[in-house]
Amino acid sequence: MTNNISIAALEKSYGGLKALRSISLDVAGGELFGLIGPDGAGKTTIFRILATLLLPDGGSARVCGSDVVTDWRNIRRRIGYMPGRFSLYQDLTVDENIRFFASVFNVAMRDNFDLIRDIYLPLSPFANRRAGRLSGGMKQKLALCCALIHRPEVLLLDEPTTGVDPVSRRELWDTLDRLKGMGITILVSTPYMDEAARCDRIALIYSGQCLTVDTPAAICRSFDAPLYAVRSDDMYALLADLRLYDGALSCYAFGDAHHLTLRTAAEDVSQLASRLVAKGHTSVSVTPIAAGIEDWFMRRITSGQL
Repeated sequence: MTNNISIAALEKSYGGLKALRSISLDVAGGELFGLIGPDGAGKTTIFRILATLLLPDGGSARVCGSDVVTDWRNIRRRIGYMPGRFSLYQDLTVDENIRFFASVFNVAMRDNFDLIRDIYLPLSPFANRRAGRLSGGMKQKLALCCALIHRPEVLLLDEPTTGVDPVSRRELWDTLDRLKGMGITILVSTPYMDEAARCDRIALIYSGQCLTVDTPAAICRSFDAPLYAVRSDDMYALLADLRLYDGALSCYAFGDAHHLTLRTAAEDVSQLASRLVAKGHTSVSVTPIAAGIEDWFMRRITSGQL
């Protein structure tokens, strides 16, 4: 399958800050690919380079076969880009914004309305409302309509779910599944590890480095240490005691439990529970669990493997 996005040894610095450190990855045509990582990992820099808004310091990047430095005009005609910060015209109405972006690409709103219909319908009651007066979820839908109105081959979405409600987040990912089914290649970034499972493949990005590229399921299967969910009646004291336990590799809070990785397997579990009871903990439970994306990520960045 042809790669619609190819990045090789990409480098970028801002003064003395190294934002990208030899990033390499490929996104196949029709793939829903996720860049997953915390704020400051380098995700937005990658998007700005792919959208031809920023020049790399080293390496190369191609979108739809065109180089981001030498053939930027062709790339801009073939992509849709939705930056992390809402960047549409606040004083234009919903319909005025969509018609404006359609005119930039010499199409009419009606030409590709089938592509945006499901996204636009919740917006239609507010068609004459100025964009600056929309809610966060409605702004997201409007921005996506404007990015799609010219029927791009590649859709670049930089943290589209940040700051929107859970219902709008779910609706967006359902929309991305539908767009992928129409053959559009999608590169999306998010700091939310739970959204990684909605992607065909993901790249975990941290401190300008690409830690791994694979399917979410394969990354979870590669987790290389025994993992347990530990609970007691005093979760704050429990976290401190677990981190002092000599058999622990790492421990961090995760929802209603602490996720603990151990140096060795099952024989340590009974010893651990006994020690916690001896320290005064009550209602202690130590349960083996399967690792998720966030567990893999935390294991990697706390293990000194960067």
